[in-house]
Amino acid sequence: MTTSLKGKRVALLVTDGFEQVELTGPKDALEQLGATVDILSDSTGQVKGWHHDKPGDSFTVSKTFEAANIGDYDALVLPGGVMNSDTIRSIPEAQSLVVQASQNEVPIAVICHGAWLLVSSGLVKGRTITSWSSLKDDITNAGGKWVDEEVVTDGTLISSRKPDDIPAFNKKLIETLAA
Repeated sequence: MTTSLKGKRVALLVTDGFEQVELTGPKDALEQLGATVDILSDSTGQVKGWHHDKPGDSFTVSKTFEAANIGDYDALVLPGGVMNSDTIRSIPEAQSLVVQASQNEVPIAVICHGAWLLVSSGLVKGRTITSWSSLKDDITNAGGKWVDEEVVTDGTLISSRKPDDIPAFNKKLIETLAA
């Protein structure tokens, strides 16, 4: 039997400079199974992806962080990208969404540098997660346990290291949403 995510809603939280494949990989996989996926950002209009260090495509923003309601979503996905992750971590409305998700046990799936938002929101203390290796010190200093694994699940938190991990990341996110 094929997994169906019909009726599930997922929010991808990004600002300009996100790693494009870390948005499109999960987004495409979720939509193929019937989930509705919204792109949330700090302002309306378009957000610009990147292919590592080269500009990528623009994507339409569904809602702003401020207008979004965590109760409308079955999961949050936090793509990485250095520019995106460094910007989003200091936006109070983005922090508020991940904190509300954590408090309400809404799954949060984070990849690569996306973990910076969790660090800045105080959500890694006592948690085991993975990320891009350069975040190891940030996670450890914030009270988390960093491990070098393809995909890690700790409660409702799903994390992966890099674009190469997207297949395992998507599989775990889909399993979580389908459960």
